[in-house]
Amino acid sequence: MIIRRFRASNFRNIESCDIEFTEGVNLLYGRNAQGKTNAVEGIYIFSRGKSFRAREDSELVKFGTEGFRISVEYDEGIHHRTLEYALFGKERLRKKNGYKISKVTEMIGSLKCVLFYPDDLKIVKGGPEERRGFLNVAVSLINGTYLKMYSDYKKALENRNCALKFISKGFPVTKDELWSWSESMAEYASYIYLEREKYIENLSKYAGEVMLDISEGEENLSLIHECDIEVGIRERDDVRRAYLKLFTENLDREISAGVSLYGPHRDDIKIKINDKDLPIFASQGQQRSAVLSLKLAEGELIKDICGEYPVYLFDDVLSELDDKRKRYVLSGAEGKQFIITSCEAEDLLGYTDNEIDVSGGKYVSAHR
Repeated sequence: MIIRRFRASNFRNIESCDIEFTEGVNLLYGRNAQGKTNAVEGIYIFSRGKSFRAREDSELVKFGTEGFRISVEYDEGIHHRTLEYALFGKERLRKKNGYKISKVTEMIGSLKCVLFYPDDLKIVKGGPEERRGFLNVAVSLINGTYLKMYSDYKKALENRNCALKFISKGFPVTKDELWSWSESMAEYASYIYLEREKYIENLSKYAGEVMLDISEGEENLSLIHECDIEVGIRERDDVRRAYLKLFTENLDREISAGVSLYGPHRDDIKIKINDKDLPIFASQGQQRSAVLSLKLAEGELIKDICGEYPVYLFDDVLSELDDKRKRYVLSGAEGKQFIITSCEAEDLLGYTDNEIDVSGGKYVSAHR
């Protein structure tokens, strides 16, 4: 996939912009707080359906205006595609290839982007919820059904938690009602488990290869799926039964807690370097290399499954890498598209194909 153009009006600090991108390495450079990340954020919304910085879309509206509009043009194989999103007050307008769409889920996954930004270090330094979040986003980019199944699972989980809380407080809840929500959770959990198992296995393979390359053969990265049932079950019916057994056999403990204590909402990924737990033993450089490996591996998986590389969005992260790691990343841009933000053009070591000077929400092509 190649993004050709991004337009925005009254988005963050952008009054109006029309940015053209090329294949290869595109650099948005300028001082801090000028609008570099805002352009990346606008593009990412079309991939994920929401910002990676704002909780509410209303936060994206330029101060003193009533709403914003963003659009992106991109090539998918031989096909030219467009996506548009506008927010004015509480009214939202979404378009896909010129046609109105009513749900954000109809947009998610159309434009595939892999984002790498400073907060991604939480994948290795943070808690399980950070790694689950990474996993959910990554899997949903290649499997739209996963997103719906996970959403349905969360709804069933919420209802089961309510039932458990009512029972713990002495309110009457029938066993049939609780059993019904347990069955629903087990059904959705079986799908989520199998998709995560498959994804983590493939991601571990690619990320391990990248980490070996970056470290010149000295460091091997591996990923292990940690969950409440036995890892390695392949049949969905077997997985469903394992979860249902887990939910029913631990019911007294869950009633006492007033919440569901087991299920995919508590999964984690154990990340290891040379068979040692990464968060405990890894240096800052190893942690950055690990996250970089995960992101580049994510792109390779998208290529395998969807037939094309995604667009890579690197927001203010290359400056944190040493020259060896920078060269590794930038030398692999052939046949791909990178959109990178940086305060200094020199950070990219002369690898750029397109440079854009960013100042005060304005974007000007640079010819240096």
